Amino acid sequence: MTVTIRPAASGDADTICNIHNQGIVDRIATLDTATRTSEFVRDWLARRAARHPVIVAEVDGELVGWGSLNAFNPRPAYDHVADFSVYVERSRRGQGIGRRVLEQLIQLAREAGYHKMVLSALARNDAGRGLYTSAGFSTVGVYREQGLLDGEWVDVVIMEKIL
Repeated sequence: MTVTIRPAASGDADTICNIHNQGIVDRIATLDTATRTSEFVRDWLARRAARHPVIVAEVDGELVGWGSLNAFNPRPAYDHVADFSVYVERSRRGQGIGRRVLEQLIQLAREAGYHKMVLSALARNDAGRGLYTSAGFSTVGVYREQGLLDGEWVDVVIMEKIL
């Protein structure tokens, strides 16, 4: 399987939205509880700064995943720390697509001059935590009972990688 990574375009908004919403519905990737609309994603893509790119993964011309570098905190002291997101289409998870997206995000972060990447992952997201650990991210803490999903308190693991 050949995975092609490229910058996201406005025309990708519908599929990015669908993949993100799968992560919300599946309750494994995010504490978001409200699904997004294509219009929201299109506007979000249009507002992205150069240091906060969005990329997509394609297999045989089909968009199957996406990722983004995000501002960690608006305070200037945090300008060299990037948060990030990685989402893979439900039927394509476990095929190495997330790894390819993450590898490209790490490269883009280095090129943009970031010193460190950080993430918050649901503690029950074993596949995601395994991916991040294998890419050199270390767990630095756990927020206990950080969010309430479907009436259940969930823990969030904090991870980081010095670039």
